[in-house]
Amino acid sequence: MDVVVYRKAGCPWAAAVMGFLDELDLVYHVRNMTSQPQYARELEAKSGQCKSPSVDLDGELLADASVEDVAKALEQRGIII
Repeated sequence: MDVVVYRKAGCPWAAAVMGFLDELDLVYHVRNMTSQPQYARELEAKSGQCKSPSVDLDGELLADASVEDVAKALEQRGIII
């Protein structure tokens, strides 16, 4: 599974989502929109917004995602029970 977390520096919700993914030992890529504005443009092109965190799960974008949103999407994919 390819997981990408779009985040802004200092975002506590992004930290929570990444902490959750770490607890599950899932490999993910971080795209910091603060230090690399091209990632904000990339996310905006994909979703029409650039809120932090947004999570791309194999092409399904969870915009402005919470830990609960990510957990639900992973459950639907059978990654977690």
